[in-house]
Amino acid sequence: MAFQPIVDMRSRQVFAHEALVRGADGSGAYGVLSLIDPDNRYAFDQQCRVRAIELASRLFPRTDMPHLSINFMPNAVYEPRACIRQTLETARRTDFPLDRIIFEFTEVEKLDTDHILNILRSYREIGFKTAIDDFGAGYSGLNLLTRFQPDLVKLDMDLIRGIDTDSIKQVVVRHTLAMLHDLGVTVVCEGVETADEMEVLTDLGVNLIQGYYLARPTFEGLSPISLAA
Repeated sequence: MAFQPIVDMRSRQVFAHEALVRGADGSGAYGVLSLIDPDNRYAFDQQCRVRAIELASRLFPRTDMPHLSINFMPNAVYEPRACIRQTLETARRTDFPLDRIIFEFTEVEKLDTDHILNILRSYREIGFKTAIDDFGAGYSGLNLLTRFQPDLVKLDMDLIRGIDTDSIKQVVVRHTLAMLHDLGVTVVCEGVETADEMEVLTDLGVNLIQGYYLARPTFEGLSPISLAA
């Protein structure tokens, strides 16, 4: 696993670290994920959760502990409460607080909405936070929001890249932020790579930022953050 921070620009502190899958040699996610098929999807998803929590429990400070954001594969979860047992056991064994764990999924793959809702509602009842990743790039984002409001939404990076020179993107993001605010959903803008993008987003009222401009992922460690912005 590598970890990349999500920074709260109001407090200038790390809000969360996202766990990102890597090869044992530190190689990128693409090569690892290309090996995943229906036969090993469940085992892979479970091991990613366990590894992320074990590493985070060693790396994260115990005072003012940031959140840990874990990507999960909805199609690897056949029944939420049965599939969460290993995660709960790992959190108990490492003394990692459940309310510090965020489970996020990417909606770019066409999924059974009822299945997703069952997972998200079950996770919330257990005490986890939930997030939709790449919002704006998937199949059913708005429809899903009418039936369930996650704790966080991460706007798709294609909406963020070059937003400082694209008035259309600024309009779309401004109104998306207003909608999510009205729904009580916290917004993360990911993929921020330049000072100009950062300036536009902070002017729009975005507080949680993730991207290379602040910090790159660090393999089995925590990235130093640049807060010159």
